[in-house]
Amino acid sequence: MWESESESVAGRDYGNGDFSLSKQSVKNDGFVLKGNSWYVATDIPSDLLVQVGEVNFHLHKYPLLSRSGKMNRILCELRDPDISKMVLDDLPGGPEAFELAAKFCYGISVDLTAANISGLRCAAEFLEMTEDLEEGNLIFKTEAFLSYVVLSSWRDSIVVLKNCEKLSPWAENLQIVRRCSESIAWKACANPKGIRWPYTGSKQAPKVSSPNWSDMKDSSPSRNKLQVPPDWWFEDASILRIDHYVRVITAIKVKGMRSELIGAAIMHYAAKWLPNMTSDHGSGLTVDEGSHSSNSSGGSWKGGLHLIVTGTKDNESSTVQTKDQRMIIESLISIIPPQKDSVSCSFLLRLLRMANMLKVAPALVTELEKRVGMQFEQATLADLLIPSYIKNETMYDVDLVQRLLEHFLVQEQTEMSSPSHQSLIEKHFERGTCPNAKMRVAKLVDSYLTEVSRDRRLSLTKFQVLAEALPESARTCDDGLYRAIDSYLKAHPALSEHERKRLCRVMDCQKLSIDACMHAAQNERLPLRVVVQVLFSEQVKISNALARNALNEAGGHSNYQPMVPNRKTLLEGTPQSFQEGWAAAKKDINTVKFELETVKAKYLDLQNSMENLQRQFDKMTSKQKHTSAWSSGWKKLGKLTKTTAGENQNIGPEHPTDGGAEQTKKIPRRWRNSIS
Repeated sequence: MWESESESVAGRDYGNGDFSLSKQSVKNDGFVLKGNSWYVATDIPSDLLVQVGEVNFHLHKYPLLSRSGKMNRILCELRDPDISKMVLDDLPGGPEAFELAAKFCYGISVDLTAANISGLRCAAEFLEMTEDLEEGNLIFKTEAFLSYVVLSSWRDSIVVLKNCEKLSPWAENLQIVRRCSESIAWKACANPKGIRWPYTGSKQAPKVSSPNWSDMKDSSPSRNKLQVPPDWWFEDASILRIDHYVRVITAIKVKGMRSELIGAAIMHYAAKWLPNMTSDHGSGLTVDEGSHSSNSSGGSWKGGLHLIVTGTKDNESSTVQTKDQRMIIESLISIIPPQKDSVSCSFLLRLLRMANMLKVAPALVTELEKRVGMQFEQATLADLLIPSYIKNETMYDVDLVQRLLEHFLVQEQTEMSSPSHQSLIEKHFERGTCPNAKMRVAKLVDSYLTEVSRDRRLSLTKFQVLAEALPESARTCDDGLYRAIDSYLKAHPALSEHERKRLCRVMDCQKLSIDACMHAAQNERLPLRVVVQVLFSEQVKISNALARNALNEAGGHSNYQPMVPNRKTLLEGTPQSFQEGWAAAKKDINTVKFELETVKAKYLDLQNSMENLQRQFDKMTSKQKHTSAWSSGWKKLGKLTKTTAGENQNIGPEHPTDGGAEQTKKIPRRWRNSIS
C-alpha cells in the first residue's frame, strides 16, 4: 500500500539492496565526497571518471554498464575498452540526479521524494536504464513512484511540476508536466467540501521557490470542519512558472470550472508576479518618463499604476526581467476566459497599461483592447489615465481611449441586435440598475476629456473626435462636455476664433443646465456666437412653454411658472457685447410674432367669406318646402361658424397681470389646428 497524503515521503526506500554482478562484484560502504569529487568507499580502485558539470565521479565501469544502455553505447561507439573518462554535461538533473542514479547502480538504497523524482526520472531516461538490461531498473521504479504517489498528492504534484522548470524538454517529452498539470486541475476543480488534503493558508503567502508547507492547514477532523474557500488553490498554484501555470489553467478550463473563479486566479497570479500591477514603483523596469512630466501641464499622475520607475545599475538583469514580465503578460492575455466579467475592467486596463509599456505583441494588445471594450462602462477615470510612451506625444494615450471607445460601440451594436438583449434589459430593470451603458460611458469620456484637456500638446482634432465619438442620445446633459471645453480653452489660450467655434460645435447648447448657462453667459473664453446661442436656447425653452400653455384646452390648468426673473438675472450678469447679441435675437422673435398676427387676420377674412356663402345658400334653399338632411347639416355648420367668428374677434395678445398670473382665452380646437 502507498502511504497516505498526510504522511511524509521522506524515508521511503526504493533501493534495490546489494547489487551483485555475474563477472565482478564491488562491495562498498557508500559514496564519499571530497571537494568536487565523489569516490566509492571500496578497496577496488576506480577505472572510470564521469564528469557531470563541475562535479567528478570516480566509479567503476561494470556497475554502470549493467544498468545503463547509454554507457554501453558510448563504449561501443568509441571502440576503446580502455577508455577511462566520460563527460555528460547535458545530463538532465545535473550532478544531483546522476549521484542518485550511480548509487542505484551500486545497489545503495535511494530515497525517492517529490523533490528529486523529476530529475531522477529524466536522468534514468537519459542513461537508458530500461527493463531490457535488468528487471526493476530505475525507469520502472521512478515511473511507478510518479504514477502512484506523486499524482495522487496535491502538494507533491505542485513540487514536481515546479522542479520540472529546469528539466525541459525532458519533462515535457516524458509527459511529467502534462500529468502533473492534469492532477492539479482535477484537485482544484474538486468540491471544497470534500477536500481533505493540506493546502497553503491564505494568511501568510509562501515563498516563490516552494509552497510554505509548514503553514498548511492540517487534515485533522477538527480543522476539516472549517469551510474551505473556493480560492483555496490560488496561492499554491501561483508558485508555478508561467508556462506551467498556463498548462494548469488550460486543464482547469477543460474540466469546466466557472470563468469568474478562473479569472480571480489569474488576477491573483498577476498580483504576485507583476509587482507593477499594484505598486507605484517598478522592480527593475526602465522607462523614460522625462518628456511626460506632470509639471508640463500643471496636473499630476492619477490612477492605480503610475509606472514612473527608475533605472537599474545592471542593464542585463533589467532586460531579462523585462522579457520575463512580457512573457507573463502575453501568457495571461491568452488564458483570460472569453466570458464577460470573468475579470474586472480595472485589471484589464492595468494589464493593458503594462502591455503598452513592455511592447507586447500587437495582436495580443488588440485582443486585450477588445476585451476592455466589452466592459468599458465599468472603467474609472484613474484606470483610463494611461501614459503615452511615444516621445513628443500627449501626456496620456488619447488614441488608446479612442480605440477602446470604438470597440465598446461595436460591442453595443452587436448586443443590441442579439435576441437575448431584451431579456437582458428586463433583468437589469428587475435589479434596479440602468441598462443604458452608453450614458455611463458618456460621463466617463467627459471626465477623461476634462483631465486630458490640460495637456497643451493635445490637438483640437483629437479632442473633437473623442468628444463626437458617442451618439447624441448618449448624453442627456452636456454639462460635463462644457467643463471639458472650458478646460481646453483655458489651457490653450492661443486658439483662433475659428478654432474656438469649431471646439464649441461639439456641444449642444440646448442640453445645458441653468447653472451651466449662467457660467457660460459670463465666460469670456467662449465665442460671442456661442454665448448668444446659449441665451437664445433658454429663451426658446421659455417661449415653447408659453406656447404650450396658450394652446391648452379651455379650463385646463397650467403648472408653468414664469422664468422672466431668472432670464433678467441672466441678462444682467452678461457683458454689454452679449446684451447686444441678445437684442438682435429678440428682434427676430418680434418678427415671428408679427407674422403670426398676420395669419390671424387672414383667417378672419376667410371666416367672413364663409358666412357670405352660407347666406346665399340659405336663400336658395328657403324656397323649398321640404328641407333635406343635407341642407340641415349646412345650417348647423353656419351656426357653428357664426359662433366661432364671434369668439375670434376677442382673441388678442396675452399679457401677464401684475400678480404674475396669466389670462387664458377659450380657443376652439379648429383654430388651434390651423395655427399648428
